[in-house]
Amino acid sequence: MKVERRKTRELAVQILFQVEVGHLPLDEVLATAREEMPTGEEQWGYVSPEEWAYISDCAHGIEEHRAELDAIITRLAEGWTLERIANIDRITLLLALYEMLHRDTPAPIVINAAVDIAKKYSTEDSGRFVNGILGAFLRERRAGVRDAPA
Repeated sequence: MKVERRKTRELAVQILFQVEVGHLPLDEVLATAREEMPTGEEQWGYVSPEEWAYISDCAHGIEEHRAELDAIITRLAEGWTLERIANIDRITLLLALYEMLHRDTPAPIVINAAVDIAKKYSTEDSGRFVNGILGAFLRERRAGVRDAPA
């Protein structure tokens, strides 16, 4: 079965949003989402075991590397504090940065997906903001600056 990564990323963002805004434990939100997921072709359609593994890995990885990811966002979002960044934009950035740092997904694919998610769930300006942060991160990586100090 082909993994629908775009759908998977959107679901991951929705789960992370519930954790962030609802101040709920990640494993509880994952379990609830899994139980409520349709088993047929309704709404999201079937979510394969591969897709759930990806969502769980990313969500737990973000939780584990949160300080590192927040530091990158803070450094690159010149003039913005984490608290000032819209929740959905910050969560989208967390997922994209995690994928670029800790998964094998090519950066251009991750950035394109993150921009699309920001536009879909936030605003057109959010798409540009997310693109700017991730583009700056990619330029740093290409220049050999993996984890520059804040």
